[in-house]
Amino acid sequence: MKKILFAVFGFCIWLLPNGNIEAQGLKIGVFDLDVMVQAMPGYRNVDSLVQIYEADSLSIEYQYYQNEYHRLDSVYKADSVLVATAKKPKALLDFTSEERRKVALNLVYWQQISQNKSNAKRNQLAQPLYEVVVAAYKRVLARKKYSLIMKPQTYEAGFPIDNIFISVAKELKLTELPQDLLYLGDNPEAVKQPVKPTPGNKPKTN
Repeated sequence: MKKILFAVFGFCIWLLPNGNIEAQGLKIGVFDLDVMVQAMPGYRNVDSLVQIYEADSLSIEYQYYQNEYHRLDSVYKADSVLVATAKKPKALLDFTSEERRKVALNLVYWQQISQNKSNAKRNQLAQPLYEVVVAAYKRVLARKKYSLIMKPQTYEAGFPIDNIFISVAKELKLTELPQDLLYLGDNPEAVKQPVKPTPGNKPKTN
């Protein structure tokens, strides 16, 4: 997909007179809202709270489904004998069978269910960070008037592309960004203070 998008983008640029982006008044930037939120200092706390939620709430819920399945399975087997001897109605056995089936489905699809719940919890906890980043992002866009904004994985080097991550970081008065975000785009002037690499992060190499 990345190669297809880049090919289409390159073809559009080729169609321009002399292939000159700047001469046509086009302003292109690279940015990803999710990645920027994850680079915020407060996102570490979101990660920690999600891990606690997974270890406590989700593990307890999974254990409940396991226990409930074993209980219903035992009841079903016991009731099967009673139904066979006409000591209990078959409708009761059918009800237990259906309840057991529902619990079994939760166990079978637990990985997907737990991932969805974990993502929902993460989104809930990160919502204040998203609101802050979106507000800063909108202020940057209002000033710089970009014609096109691409995600990091959808462009290749070679065209003049501004690194909006740095502009948003400065808008938020952040002093550090992961190093792989500092060297996106083709605007070396953007890699100036006050933003500097986050300690321990190394730039990605191709």
